[in-house]
Formats: sequence, C-alpha cells, structure tokens
Amino acid sequence: MRRAAALLAAGALLLIAAADPDPRTETSHLVKPGETLGGIAARAEVPRVLIIEANGLQPPYVVKAGQKLVIPRRRSHTVKDGETGFSIAMDYGVPWSAIAAANALDPKAAVKPGQKLAIPTLAKGVPVPAPVQTPAKPVAAPKLDLDDADPPVSFTWPLAGQVRRGFAARGAKGGYHDGIDVLAARGLAVRASAAGTVIFAGDGPKEYGKTVILHHGKRWTTVYSYLDKITVKLGDKVKAGERIGLNGQDGLATEPQLHFEVRHNRAALNPQRYLPKPKP
Repeated sequence: MRRAAALLAAGALLLIAAADPDPRTETSHLVKPGETLGGIAARAEVPRVLIIEANGLQPPYVVKAGQKLVIPRRRSHTVKDGETGFSIAMDYGVPWSAIAAANALDPKAAVKPGQKLAIPTLAKGVPVPAPVQTPAKPVAAPKLDLDDADPPVSFTWPLAGQVRRGFAARGAKGGYHDGIDVLAARGLAVRASAAGTVIFAGDGPKEYGKTVILHHGKRWTTVYSYLDKITVKLGDKVKAGERIGLNGQDGLATEPQLHFEVRHNRAALNPQRYLPKPKP
C-alpha cells in the first residue's frame, strides 16, 4: 500500500511538472507565490530589463502572485550598413525609443553596422518611451517580390485628392518613389488608412517632414508625411478613418500634399494596389 501510494504521489508530481510550461520557452508567465522578477528572468533565460520593458513595470519592479507577465523571447537584430533606428523600428513594428531603452542606448545616438540589438516585445496597453524627435534618414529596403502579400487589414484612402506622383519601384527609370503624393488643401484631415498603433509621430527625416507611422500587425505599416500638424501621439491605438494629422507642405513638398506609403517587412509597395479605386 505504501509503495502504491508513493508511486501515485510520484506520478502526480510528474503530471504537475509536465503541465508547467518550460520556463525557457514560455511566452507568458503566471507569477507564483514567492517568485521574484530576477528569479523568473533567470529561469526564462531572458534579460530582466526586457521583461520590465515588455510589461511596462515600474520601480521597484516587485511582482505579485497571480500577475501575468509577457516573456519576450529574445529577438535580435544585427545592424547592417546604412540602417538607422528609424528603419529598424519600422521593420519590427516597435518604437525605436523602446528598442533603445531595451538596449540601454541613447535614443538620439546613431546605430553602427555590426551592432547587435535586442528587439523587445511590448504587451498590449504598455506605454512606450517618448519618441525620438529627429530620426535619421531611413535606409532603402531591399526589393522583394510581394505581389501575393496579404495584409491583415483593408486599406482606405487617407485623403481625397489627385495623385500628383505615383509609386515607382527601386531601379525604375527616372528614379524610385516609395509611395504616392496626393494633392489636397492644407489643413484637411489626414486619416488612418486602417486600424493600427502609432509607432512614430514627430519630425521625420528631412525629406519627409512631420510624419506619422502606423503599424497594422504582421509587419505591415503605413507612412503619412509632409503633415502640417500631427494629432496623435506615440503608442495611440487608432481606428480606420480616425484623424491622425492635418495635410501640409512640410519636408520636400513644394505644395500642400500628402506623401503616403504602404510597407511590408520594410519593403515599399504600391499603395494603389491595396487602396480601393477612386470613384469616377
């Protein structure tokens, strides 16, 4: 009887152990009594700072039993020649300020080729650090064959107007153009082409001027530039059609217009392929 009881107890322990996720692979963790953030980080083999950033934890970083934590599996990025914080943030759909914070970097400092960066995972609703005001010029994205790319959302026109300049792929005669320029009066509302999260809102590269970038999931982003005014802030969740700024003549614009881009995995795509045809 005793031997049978011992075997049953051992079996129960094995079942419990099997039910618990492997701390080295779990992507979320339910804090147990007596656990500390340092201990969770050590068992998960994830730097403590990344768990802090992913969950928006505040000093003194005390966790409580029953609290659910996002465990950001380490994603890393090795900076390539010509890349900038602006382009890396657009690639991963994570604000550069959050990437800089996760790597203990000055968000205004330039990245260097060969530099390894940890890319944090942000939990829903977690506030992110303040945006960088003057990001460097974005790097040219590699040309990819994405004709069959399937966006997770339906895009709509961010502004009604005549397309002054269309999209031109890199390598095209006459020079490339990563988006479309839509002529419209200064001060008209520029609206989110689809629901998404604001991952940049501020002064973009010199050519772009005041810029808003929205992340729509699955590494799809839209870019809105030449704005006269920005009416959203970093981290905002916006609905399709919600105003994100006012049309303007910033950057290299020679007359009031909106520069609009659709990107997937940082590669610029022809926005008109994903927008409904204008009504005649």
